[in-house]
Amino acid sequence: MSVLERLRGGLIVSVQPEPASVLNTPETIALLARCAVANGAAGLRVEGSLRIAAVRAALPDVPLIGIVKRAHPGFAPYITSTPEEIAEVAAAGADVVAFDATARPRAGESSVADLVAAAHERGLIAMGDCSEAADAAAATAAGAEIVATTLAGYTAATQGLDQPALELLAALVTRHPFAVCEGGIATPQQARAAFEAGASAIVVGTAITNVDALVRRFVLFL
Repeated sequence: MSVLERLRGGLIVSVQPEPASVLNTPETIALLARCAVANGAAGLRVEGSLRIAAVRAALPDVPLIGIVKRAHPGFAPYITSTPEEIAEVAAAGADVVAFDATARPRAGESSVADLVAAAHERGLIAMGDCSEAADAAAATAAGAEIVATTLAGYTAATQGLDQPALELLAALVTRHPFAVCEGGIATPQQARAAFEAGASAIVVGTAITNVDALVRRFVLFL
């Protein structure tokens, strides 16, 4: 069964603790990933080459989406926005690379088509993290196998957008056969709503693996 078919209809758990968290070590990320898979996750989304490699070693057969988050001075995109970062994700052992598919300028002036080509050259499935329907159209035209709502609300044009971005998801579903809802899914009810809106898969992160944020939410009420 292909990676896409294994992910279809499933939960992808994003295992990305905050940078300063005590959980943010490759070994702990791998443990959290194992826990997610043991309880039914169909796949994982992990940031950084060391953490991707640790998860790959712990779970050699589980669909793994890799990203690199790196700021580039003068440029807004920071999620796997260069071919070199795609190479890092490939070398670490991911099956899929998620990249910034917005129309914003990137460091090195790479286009969406350049990033999709870089992914395919390394045998990776390309996942376009989108903020608007136009982003998904560009990623689809370039050959990306997955498009996602990941960046809805995180660009100047979409700031303040309600999440989960179900309206954007509905637009993506009409443009691509594998549309993922990512961002703002905090309850099983929202997960169900995403699938009812046509999602091929969903990504949940903070509500499952960001223990720091979850604890702070409770402390606020003390």
